Amino acid sequence: MTQDFITTKIQDSISVKVALAADEALMKLIETASEKITGCFQNDGKVLFCGNGGSAADAQHLAAEFSGRFYIDREPLYAEALHVNSSYITAVANDYSYDDIYARLIKAKARKGDVLVGISTSGNSENIIRAFKEAKKKDVFTIALTGQSGGKMKSEVDILINVPSSDTPRIQESHILIGHIICEIVENAIFKTKND
Repeated sequence: MTQDFITTKIQDSISVKVALAADEALMKLIETASEKITGCFQNDGKVLFCGNGGSAADAQHLAAEFSGRFYIDREPLYAEALHVNSSYITAVANDYSYDDIYARLIKAKARKGDVLVGISTSGNSENIIRAFKEAKKKDVFTIALTGQSGGKMKSEVDILINVPSSDTPRIQESHILIGHIICEIVENAIFKTKND
């Protein structure tokens, strides 16, 4: 029984990824997102990430792939997950609202030409939506990774990459896959020719 359960969950994850790979429009959006992030870094910009819960962990993971390294031993890229200062998060959540934690950081840190990546399985995280709205005021390019519906974020972003699933763990698994693909495309575009 347990082995059947495990096999089913693996097959469920594979099914979502097969559906993702079959969606040509989503493949094009991933390609475009990669190009925008590449251009941002090449123009000395930064890529900012935000999320909540597991999506915050994904945001931190992907920021580390850029600022550390992915496959290539290379110079660091300016990428940052916006939630890593717990004193800031708790102060703003207490003094203002949890919904304002990311928007205030976008107001402080983001500049024209930067990229903001918001990760939310539902697409309805108010603190990320407010960050996207603030980013628009600063001419910051916005990318959302969501589940199938896209939620409220779909009307707030430049690129919506909505995984074809409504199952939170399966969406999160695909978000990391998509993030890793983008990291590899960007890293190759900026550094591969230098190292060949």
